[in-house]
Amino acid sequence: MSIRKSLKKVLPPISVTEQEALDAGDVWIESSIYQGKPDMQALRDLPTASLTADEQAFLDGPVQELLEMIDEFALGNDKHIPQQVLDFLSKNKFFSMIIPKKFGGLEFSPYANSTIVATIAAKSGAVAVTVMVPNSLGPGELLMHYGTEEQQNYWLPRLAVGQDIPCFALTSPEAGSDAGSIPDAAIVTKGEWEGKEVVGLSVTWDKRYITLAPIATVLGLAFKVYDPDGLLGDQVELGITCALLPKSHPGVELGNRHDPMGVRFYNGTTRGENVFIPMDFIIGGQKNIGRGWQMLVSCLGAGRGISLPAMGVATAHTALKGAAEYSFVREQFGVPIGRFEGIQDKLADIAGKTFLLEAMRVLTTEGLGQGLKPSVVTAIAKYHMTELGRDVLNSAMDVQAGKAIQRGPQNTFASGYAALPIAITVEGANILTRNLMIFGQGAMRCHPHLKEMVDLIHSNEPEADREFNKVLTSTVKFSVKNSLRSLVNSHLPFLRNAESVYPEVRKHEKRINAIAAKLAPLADLSLLVLGGELKKAELLSARLGDVMSYLYGAMAAVRFYEQRVENRSEAKPYFDYAVNWSLQQAEKAIVDFINNFPNTATRGLMRVLTATYTSSVSHISDDLVRELAAATMQDNSIKAQLTHLVRTLPGDGNDINEQAFKAKHAAMTLLNKVQKALRKEPVVPFVSFANAVNKLLEKGELSTSEAKILIDYDDKRKLAVRVDEFDFDLNLLPAEETLPQPEQTPDAA
Repeated sequence: MSIRKSLKKVLPPISVTEQEALDAGDVWIESSIYQGKPDMQALRDLPTASLTADEQAFLDGPVQELLEMIDEFALGNDKHIPQQVLDFLSKNKFFSMIIPKKFGGLEFSPYANSTIVATIAAKSGAVAVTVMVPNSLGPGELLMHYGTEEQQNYWLPRLAVGQDIPCFALTSPEAGSDAGSIPDAAIVTKGEWEGKEVVGLSVTWDKRYITLAPIATVLGLAFKVYDPDGLLGDQVELGITCALLPKSHPGVELGNRHDPMGVRFYNGTTRGENVFIPMDFIIGGQKNIGRGWQMLVSCLGAGRGISLPAMGVATAHTALKGAAEYSFVREQFGVPIGRFEGIQDKLADIAGKTFLLEAMRVLTTEGLGQGLKPSVVTAIAKYHMTELGRDVLNSAMDVQAGKAIQRGPQNTFASGYAALPIAITVEGANILTRNLMIFGQGAMRCHPHLKEMVDLIHSNEPEADREFNKVLTSTVKFSVKNSLRSLVNSHLPFLRNAESVYPEVRKHEKRINAIAAKLAPLADLSLLVLGGELKKAELLSARLGDVMSYLYGAMAAVRFYEQRVENRSEAKPYFDYAVNWSLQQAEKAIVDFINNFPNTATRGLMRVLTATYTSSVSHISDDLVRELAAATMQDNSIKAQLTHLVRTLPGDGNDINEQAFKAKHAAMTLLNKVQKALRKEPVVPFVSFANAVNKLLEKGELSTSEAKILIDYDDKRKLAVRVDEFDFDLNLLPAEETLPQPEQTPDAA
């Protein structure tokens, strides 16, 4: 018996839905990571994305106007997004960023789409979700790629101007992560349509978690089609199919809502029982019966890489801005809290991860902007960027402490904190994405021979044995090269290569190459030893996926640092932390993978090939933590670049914090002067800072103009450290009623 036939008996067959998922999307830079040779040149040659004049005008015009309309605190306490906001979104084509201009859409780039969604998300998660869903996987995307000309000409112009609001229903109570097992069924039958008897479908469905369903006017629906009477042929099970049903169509049930963590975007259910639809309702027409899963997974990659990652980045921008500015303004024991090492540990982590997130956002959307649909990269982006957003905001909550947990208009974290689990959960729960998708798809798509080998194993063609032996020989050669490369990089570090022109980048690039070189033989050996069982060994495969993911993040940080930052000297501690943290996580994943590999002999070989003899990994130094924490409290270009998604509005929480932050920087020389004067001759009792300033003014230690600057800062500081206050019945009290009245300088009095 041939090797191929022996393997065919052992390996589990690949289901149709698995095969379609594996075939979906493109392979991009992640392939070079998997193969142990990160293509840094391709990374550097990628065209840099920027906003067009129209995209920038949209951001500065309609987006800015939208932000001014949103009262996030009021929205969180209400039941509905205000109708005027929904009307504004429709009128200004917020729902048509991906729709071509020929159909009346905006046709914005993925980078612009991401920037717009993230800017809105920094203000309101509910409104951002409302905008992002029609611009992600849904009827618009499916119609553009698979709709008939008649369907495109009818629906896309209506969707572009918000005349119709779309939703797409896939998840059911019985099928979540295993979307291919949806029980919703359509029976091919005859029925009456527009006064004639036609062949169509009788559809029954029960869906939940469907965003925009309560306000949708057109329903995208996935279901399985069966033809028991043979009206279309001799096949009974025809497969998953996608259709568009107007809300007004008889039998369509829309309107009921869920309550997703109190975040007021519209999410709910849709049902229907024996609803007859003509074949024209199928996206692409009757010929697309059974192609629904292929259509969905092909389109999912792009949307998954834009919308939810954008929300993760917006969370980080908000967290960095709020935590850094508060840490500088808030003082305890006579110093800013940002100078305490416990706070510095959190601040540095927030800053470094925000740099990493922005770098990943930019690189991923630049790849999508080239027309690619890299399913593995977008899965990496969705999982890690939403998780990092949660991680960063948790740290920011710790920094602001009591201020962060008191809801109110001045709180910049609360609404985002409540919404965090939503991004983690939707479009494929993160546990699924990490444990099954990233390495599962990555191995099959990124290995140069594996997919062909698996196809040949399950082939019934007469030449399959001969072709399989050729591929097997190539696979063995590939694996030997990977092992030798790992040995050299692991044991002879002075031979590691780097191409960057920047000395501070070269050391990181060498480390990226070394870790990637270790990944390749680990993947080869695990596939050789475990075979199809690796699919079930989720803890192991997830760690290999983590190595790929963190290397992708480190490469994104390199590209961002080399091509995007305005001042590299200011950005260096952010960059160093981001890359060091990413590579530390990759190293830890390798250690944990090897330590838990079930085969003792293979585990020993892995240790030799990767020089992994202990469980120790590199760590970020305390010096870098202190340096980066201090850098976050500076008012400079890199801080502005990593918080640019937060657009302050006069009087909102972010504006209040920023005003105090800038006022303190403007007053720093005078504050030092006050400290010296008070050390020389203390003001006793020290009733307040303003009182001390006035005493020093009376003594001639300060001029009137200096005292005014200091009092102005102190007023802004007190407002920034304040928390919202309510009466007994939780009616919001104005700030002026809950703050001490500002003390005037003597000449002003």
